[in-house]
Amino acid sequence: MSDAPCSPALCLASASPRRRELLAGIGLTVEVRPVDIDETVLPGELPEAYVVRLAREKALAGGRHSTLPTLGSDTAVVCDDRILGKPADRAEAAAMLRLLSGRGHEVLTAVAVTGPAGLLETCVATRVFMRNISDREVAAYWDTGEPADKAGGYAIQGLAAIFVERIEGSHSSVVGLPLFETAQLLVRQGVPIWNGAV
Repeated sequence: MSDAPCSPALCLASASPRRRELLAGIGLTVEVRPVDIDETVLPGELPEAYVVRLAREKALAGGRHSTLPTLGSDTAVVCDDRILGKPADRAEAAAMLRLLSGRGHEVLTAVAVTGPAGLLETCVATRVFMRNISDREVAAYWDTGEPADKAGGYAIQGLAAIFVERIEGSHSSVVGLPLFETAQLLVRQGVPIWNGAV
């Protein structure tokens, strides 16, 4: 068997290294084509509708520049019906972590895939429960640089793992891509994954 890299079977409309790593974990080589779309929440838009819309827009935008099936995805952290995006600064990150401290919140990840079967999409909700996080820990965590570009101001696959008591649902979805559901969409679009299930 050759060790040469496989040709890409999927276009990933995202610059997220986490999504690329997750897809590599199920045997996929991807063509990365990040897209720039307006991520402003529309007036009255509910969190699930928001992430599904962004995933769809990313997939469609990426697909305009590739002949491959194209995947777009978006993740939002939701607490008290508020969408917590990427923190703008230390103060906003600290406010987010204090809000999440000692309680549960929801992480929504939507996936959309364009291809021969048309536009397919799904949205996965996972409950994440945090232990109490001290102000000293909040400050120390910001100083690591990790939370600056993460929805909700934390990365479950990184240093913030010590804050997470438990989750109910998909761990990979909280990282950035629900692999079980994503694999099902990819098979429907004819994208080969590691087990050859196409």
